[in-house]
Amino acid sequence: MKISKIAVTLLLSSVLLTGCGLKSNQALIKINDTIITQKDFDKLMDTQISNSPLVQMSGGDLKKDKDGFLYLMTEQRVVNQLIIQSLLDQEAEAHGIKVSKDDVNQEIKNIMDKMGGKDRLMDALKQNGISISQFKKDVEIQIRMRRLAATAGKTEVSEKEAKDFYNKNIKQFKHGEQVRASHILISFNADQLKEEITSDPKNKLTEEEIKAKIEKTEAEKKALAEKIAEELKADTSKFAQYVKKYSEDPGSAEQGGDLGFFEKDRMVPEFSKAVFSAKPNTAPGVIKTPFGYHVFIVTDRMEAGTVPFEKAKADIEAYLQNQKEVRALDDITQAAKKKATIEFVDESYNPEVINKKLHNQVNDLTGGAKDKADKAEAAKKAPAKK
Repeated sequence: MKISKIAVTLLLSSVLLTGCGLKSNQALIKINDTIITQKDFDKLMDTQISNSPLVQMSGGDLKKDKDGFLYLMTEQRVVNQLIIQSLLDQEAEAHGIKVSKDDVNQEIKNIMDKMGGKDRLMDALKQNGISISQFKKDVEIQIRMRRLAATAGKTEVSEKEAKDFYNKNIKQFKHGEQVRASHILISFNADQLKEEITSDPKNKLTEEEIKAKIEKTEAEKKALAEKIAEELKADTSKFAQYVKKYSEDPGSAEQGGDLGFFEKDRMVPEFSKAVFSAKPNTAPGVIKTPFGYHVFIVTDRMEAGTVPFEKAKADIEAYLQNQKEVRALDDITQAAKKKATIEFVDESYNPEVINKKLHNQVNDLTGGAKDKADKAEAAKKAPAKK
């Protein structure tokens, strides 16, 4: 097929104008017939950086020092993850494993049911900065990997395995005193409100005016919460109705404000202190927490004890099945690596090269302790001289 000079010129112009067209499609690693590009690496690297507590604690821009310890650690993890995922995707394709939209939608419905509804799922995604489209992709990968794991052997969990786990780990199923409560949240956060006001380019308010606006908003929120609490003291049967009308916590609102059973350390101190000292089926008043103003009712109490096996069974089976699937996928990955052709088009992304940089970093930080430790370990493994 012939391409005119004009078409070629336009194509080159569009690449140059975007500034990253060629670079983003640049091949870094070739695994059999699959290419991992700069774009693939950058996307996962950005996700890992934004989700890493260590990176957040360190502050600053991790990418400014690409020879820094934290950057190299993250880079190594990203490269290994991309290689493993590519190998597993190729194995899934070789086994003819397909995942349909219906499969994904059904799995998402299952997740929503376990979490207590669509709103709770959407709230969790929002809090973790995950888009719906990315979540769907993650679910699709999860289904594919689960099906691939099943090809390596039995991944189902028997009742005996679950019961044995329960008996061996009985301490994990003991719990302290718990209460079950429902709440109505009238949300308020002074810092968040100030940020919303000041981020508006049309805002011309002075600091004093901003402060006055925040105080006025808080007074209105508090007054509304107190009005609701006063009305519910007279008739707690209207609680679910008031939740639907007023609550700004979408996660619990769909459940009539129900938060389920929880121990003291599961909630913020202000909320726990009030709830655990309240009498059942009363609306004792208003609590202020970092989330705003809460009107609540305690609906049940549970003394400290042990979760019975039948109640814990489903969670145990899910946990053990996940462990089996992880081991199966690890075996598949190791076997796939042995037969794969892996070429590092850009040698700087070779895990061995990254590992050497990390080795040098540790040596620099510890005055050569890493080399000494490696030599000592090698000496232990070396056969004794006769």
